Amino acid sequence: MYPIFEFPVVGGGMIIALIATFHILPCHLATGGFWITYFLERKAYAENDAGLLEFLKKFTLMVLIFCFVTGSLTGVGIWFASTIISPRAISGLIHNYVWGWATEWVFFVIEIVTIYIYYYTFGKISRKAHLRIGLLYAMAAWLSMVVITGILAFMMTPGKWVKTGDFFDGFFNPTYWPQLFFRTSMMFAIAGAYAAAVASFIADQKTRKTVIKTAGAWGLAGLLTGGLFAFWYYHKLPIRTMEIIEAFAYAKIMFNVSMAAAAIAGIYFVILLLGVTGITRPVVTIGMIIIIFIGIGGGESVREIGRRPYLIPGYLYSNQVIAHDVEAKGIRSEVDKFTESGILSHYYFIPDSLRQLNEKNYLHAGKVITKLECVICHTMQKDGRSSLPDLVNNMGMTSAEDLFYFLESLGDYPYMPVFAGTDVERRAAAVFISQLSGDETAAEVDPQWVLNGDG
Repeated sequence: MYPIFEFPVVGGGMIIALIATFHILPCHLATGGFWITYFLERKAYAENDAGLLEFLKKFTLMVLIFCFVTGSLTGVGIWFASTIISPRAISGLIHNYVWGWATEWVFFVIEIVTIYIYYYTFGKISRKAHLRIGLLYAMAAWLSMVVITGILAFMMTPGKWVKTGDFFDGFFNPTYWPQLFFRTSMMFAIAGAYAAAVASFIADQKTRKTVIKTAGAWGLAGLLTGGLFAFWYYHKLPIRTMEIIEAFAYAKIMFNVSMAAAAIAGIYFVILLLGVTGITRPVVTIGMIIIIFIGIGGGESVREIGRRPYLIPGYLYSNQVIAHDVEAKGIRSEVDKFTESGILSHYYFIPDSLRQLNEKNYLHAGKVITKLECVICHTMQKDGRSSLPDLVNNMGMTSAEDLFYFLESLGDYPYMPVFAGTDVERRAAAVFISQLSGDETAAEVDPQWVLNGDG
């Protein structure tokens, strides 16, 4: 177990989600942008179009700055936020896929080197060599996606890995191929939106029209094929995941948000394909990127909700308690161990005075237990995101005794981890949550009830 990191009101999960959702924009642009660039550069050479080459210089500079500055910073941000909020999940992924990440980083280094060479050799080397450099970048960027998708899909559907522990059984899991093709399609849609945004700052109407028609064609094709692969992806999800998504009103809302954003983007790309230059004003093109960002956020929200109650299904609960045995890896579930001997006795980052509950420390211990079990998904403040006190108040279940039985029944809820701890720890947590909810009877709880269950 690792130290608890709590992000008040907003919650740690939302912090990771915001960084990760934004990170998708520069990453998918970096991956898809140079396929459009390669196509347009060949067209520019074939037609001897200097205006189009000038656009490509500006577009390449935007990709270089936006993707390799903003994208790199948010990439580091994901690692940092995930490491402090969900350290055991990151540890598990590294132990299983460190060589996968190492391979991805090789492709990433190739991307960095080739985009700088490509940008600074415009007009300075042969056209054939310059095209090859651009194609090398495009291929390296896509191969980077090929690798990282395996790790991301593993976090959703580890497949046979839970029985075999094999690298490739986890990598080529049930949702790998639909997710790879979906992300490949969407990289063209995102790249098309950014190409139109850069074109909106170009005065040359001929070049602008050429670019926006190309952006519309690539964007619409990416969006339509992405929809087909999303349908395939959805139907490869486990029944448990689909039931959880159906059970959450929030998931349905975010799914609808994603669909609405896709519909708006589709209309936008059709207008671009028709060559209507009037729509390519900076405020419109940048607004479209914001709409795509919102759509990505909706889709990612649905994906994350679908993983509940796990961080890695079949292995690790969202509260970082190991949920099930993975015999091939020598991993043993911690649920029975914590239920028998207590979670506090196995948690290193507390003073020894809290390891054994007594009349003086049970409330403080209850606070630590509640955060260990709940803070990854719930905030401890009223009106916070997924607020724990608001949740129990809405259920009308605020007394310590009612909460004790509620915590005991968590295993009956498919979207929440079981409570991993002794009955004494469960009662201590129940008293703390009762007090957190503002229940007036919390202050009157008999300490002997907490310690012995007979008060």
